[in-house]
Amino acid sequence: MTSADRHEPRDPEPPGPGSPGADQADDGPAPDERDSAYELLQRGQLLLSGRHHAQAAIVLERAAALEPGKGSILEPLGRAYAQSGQVERALETFTALVDVDPSSGYAHYALARVLRRVGRLDEARTHLKLAVALEPASDLFRGELQRLSPARPERPARRSG
Repeated sequence: MTSADRHEPRDPEPPGPGSPGADQADDGPAPDERDSAYELLQRGQLLLSGRHHAQAAIVLERAAALEPGKGSILEPLGRAYAQSGQVERALETFTALVDVDPSSGYAHYALARVLRRVGRLDEARTHLKLAVALEPASDLFRGELQRLSPARPERPARRSG
């Protein structure tokens, strides 16, 4: 046994031209294929916090593809879409989030904000009411509902007499 034989075995040579698997050289998965949904979620949230909304959407789409229907991914994905101007995608994503977690006040609030943006005010109002009902202590949700509620005509003062 030579000293070279005592070392770990060498990796096999890559297939040569014309050999089986030559066009499928295995360099392992591409870097983006190795990331777990959790790693992609973390990266997407970091991009969101850095205000890189469109890039965050791309990364979070990959996470959502790995873990479809996960509310923890749909929420930042919807925000990334909304903040990058992809309103229709934001609407689809927040609708899916409400379907996945109908008891989430934030999901209803986020959906309402996008609905308001596309002019669907009655639907937005409904989701804001649900958000407030689910989280009555939220000043954010109540304030948004008040801003969206139609102004009520004032009643004339009663005369005593």
